[in-house]
Amino acid sequence: MTTKFFSRIAALAMALVLAACATTPPEDPTIRQGTIEQIRPAQIQSNVGTGVGAVLGGLTGLGIGSLIGGGTGRDVAMVVGAIGGTIGGAEVARRYDRPLEGQEIFVRTNSGVLVQVTQPVTPGLRVGQKVFIQGKGESARIVPQ
Repeated sequence: MTTKFFSRIAALAMALVLAACATTPPEDPTIRQGTIEQIRPAQIQSNVGTGVGAVLGGLTGLGIGSLIGGGTGRDVAMVVGAIGGTIGGAEVARRYDRPLEGQEIFVRTNSGVLVQVTQPVTPGLRVGQKVFIQGKGESARIVPQ
């Protein structure tokens, strides 16, 4: 009875994880044209703060703790290793979290709409230049014509 219950719970959890990982359909490949009105330097936050360092540190600490002792002592070493590894991994990730150099670009489209895009530095872009705006939202990019 309990094995069947836990199997169903595990299957439900796996279904939720897979649903969360599902990709979204591709965006409309709309390309708009316009002219650059202003370019300002900007900084783009890196995505290192996603918790990867803490997870990897915790798993490493857990693995190292499993090599120590036996019985209850091993269990304690694994817990302490996981906690210490998580704290250490998060600290290492925080130290290497540096913003990227970017540009904040304002483009007046041919329809008269002003669009602002922040993206990594693209050499060769200048005020007055005709450009394409590829994509929408956070995935939008400015590229020269």
